[in-house]
Amino acid sequence: MLADWLSATLDDTPSFAREGNVGDGRYHIEAPGIITLTPAELSSDARAVVISVGIHGNETAPIELLGECLARLEAGLATLGAPVLVILGNIEAIRLGVRFVETNLNRLFKRELDLESNEANRARELMAAVDAFYERYAQLPRLHYDLHTAIRDSQYPRFVVDPFADTQTNDEQWRWLAGADIQAALQQHQHSWTFSHYSKHYHGAQAFTLELGKALPFGNNDLIPLAPMGQLLEALIAGRQPTEGDVSHMAGFKVAVEVFRESEGFELCFADDTPNFTAFAPGEIVARDAKAGDTQVGDIPLRIVFPNAKVELGARAVLLVKPTELSRR
Repeated sequence: MLADWLSATLDDTPSFAREGNVGDGRYHIEAPGIITLTPAELSSDARAVVISVGIHGNETAPIELLGECLARLEAGLATLGAPVLVILGNIEAIRLGVRFVETNLNRLFKRELDLESNEANRARELMAAVDAFYERYAQLPRLHYDLHTAIRDSQYPRFVVDPFADTQTNDEQWRWLAGADIQAALQQHQHSWTFSHYSKHYHGAQAFTLELGKALPFGNNDLIPLAPMGQLLEALIAGRQPTEGDVSHMAGFKVAVEVFRESEGFELCFADDTPNFTAFAPGEIVARDAKAGDTQVGDIPLRIVFPNAKVELGARAVLLVKPTELSRR
């Protein structure tokens, strides 16, 4: 039955059993889109693992990938040796096939949040679930992988965002991600209030936002390139050490400039289909804003990441990044 949990949640199936046996343990549905997997016995390398998908409703490949992992677990093809909190994020947006309904859920994970909306209420519910889960397993190392896909194509289709926080990023994480065929990493330069940042900032977890290709409708995703990522997730669920890779094969970047949309008169000065990590030469103008003026590349080439001219006023419209060595900070 666990294999059907994702579809049952989206279909709002009331008869789905709230708890039961799965693999070498139990599952328990804490709330809509929130389920805890509890092993009968902890493996020696177990961590308290949070796996979240669907924080943006139109990013379907991670949902399908997670569904495959849960189906393999239920079929006895994978094992459960670590406690896992599985989260299906913005349920209504997933049902509608849109990024969000009222506002971007992945900017709301802040304990002082005073916004009132459906997505703000969902953020509070998810934060509370993470708090309770990490408290329950306080003796274990904490880990959170928040799985996404990007709005557009990318020169590095599979890349990871390392949130800014006081917590150091362990070297083994880079090796695990390289082993999962993650091609690039972007280290953030300031607090961003994303879901992965929440776990890293407030709980000291090893936490990352993983971009696994381009956002496409259900049924249109090619999961073959994500097979190594699926193997990493299965290793974490089993509580065993994942396969490691060569970090030198993963490109590293850090933020040089953060561009915000300050007015209605805002535009990005490149085509809508320009891929993430496209390089712009010194002197090129990448954005124009009626209030903030032009954003021009300085003395060294910079690459664009997450460009979106249609963000809300005051929100980030594009990051300009430069190469760096991956570090523990």
